Amino acid sequence: MQAEDYEYLYALEEDFWWFAGMRAVTSALLDPFCSEDPDRTVLDAGCGTGSNLAWLCRYADRGAIFGIDLSTDALRFCRTGGHGSLARASVTALPFSAEHFDLVTSFDVLAQLSSDEGKSAVGEMFRVLRPGGISFVRTAAYEWMHSGHDEALGTQRRYNLDDLESLLAGAGFDLLRSTYANSLLLPIAAVRRLVLKRTGLADSGSDVKPLARGLRWLNGTLQSVLDTEANLLGSARIKLPAGLSAICIAQKPHKASG
Repeated sequence: MQAEDYEYLYALEEDFWWFAGMRAVTSALLDPFCSEDPDRTVLDAGCGTGSNLAWLCRYADRGAIFGIDLSTDALRFCRTGGHGSLARASVTALPFSAEHFDLVTSFDVLAQLSSDEGKSAVGEMFRVLRPGGISFVRTAAYEWMHSGHDEALGTQRRYNLDDLESLLAGAGFDLLRSTYANSLLLPIAAVRRLVLKRTGLADSGSDVKPLARGLRWLNGTLQSVLDTEANLLGSARIKLPAGLSAICIAQKPHKASG
């Protein structure tokens, strides 16, 4: 990612429809597995510009929240936002002792890694979690959706849900829940990225940028679509069959094998 992309992220993460809507989806999925615990210790592995660090306080209360990122630009924005428990590090080599955290989150980080790096990253999440700890992993879905958006963000691979489930299970996790998300907007995104951008009828590059002045009314409309998905996913019985994101919630066994 370029420095400009981090500027957009920092400016947009609070109110832009995708970020706000996906936080609603995350809470709908994660809340049932994270009952109130005032001392929960949390790591956001690949914290970006830091918006999720503040949001994750809902799961920590008096516990500590840490963030790591490899980008100095991202960490600079984190510090601007008042976050202090930070480290410049790769998710493939987390600078923490084993069994240190109760919750580890990974928001759209695996897509930035090669397959081997992704395997290492998930292994590191497993290592730093305490037995019984929870991991929430979200990543971009479908290799066939690879587009100029991914080129701008440095995406190396996208995951089918089955692949993501296998990756986590292979690291030793017990899967608690998995689903696709951002499903209702998948057809629109496919047309925009795979047709309109390639034919020059839409802006090229990343989709993470402010809406044009005449389209800002769409922000609330698009967020309401994701809020609708969040309401659906509030039911443990719902598993969306397709979507722009693949999500797994997994647990480190209370008695880890080996």
